[in-house]
Amino acid sequence: MNVIWIAVSAFVGGIVAALLGWCESNEAFMPRKFASSIIRAIIAGVVFAVGYSYANGLSPIDIGIAFCGGAGVDALGNRVSGAIKAGITK
Repeated sequence: MNVIWIAVSAFVGGIVAALLGWCESNEAFMPRKFASSIIRAIIAGVVFAVGYSYANGLSPIDIGIAFCGGAGVDALGNRVSGAIKAGITK
């Protein structure tokens, strides 16, 4: 059950980061961009769940770390995709 909480926390962190990025951009909502953020959040949730499945215990700090990690995966993914798009268009 602990692994599920870690996965959900990382997923929610990625989604929150995506929503905050959209609010900050002042652009119209683009489902395609949001879908890519959802995919990155799912991947972050799976990776954190697998990593924490080998841990002995789980504390509230671990859930916070997974949340921040999920948000970081989304933010980093957006930066990498932006850099790739910029490199392709040059």
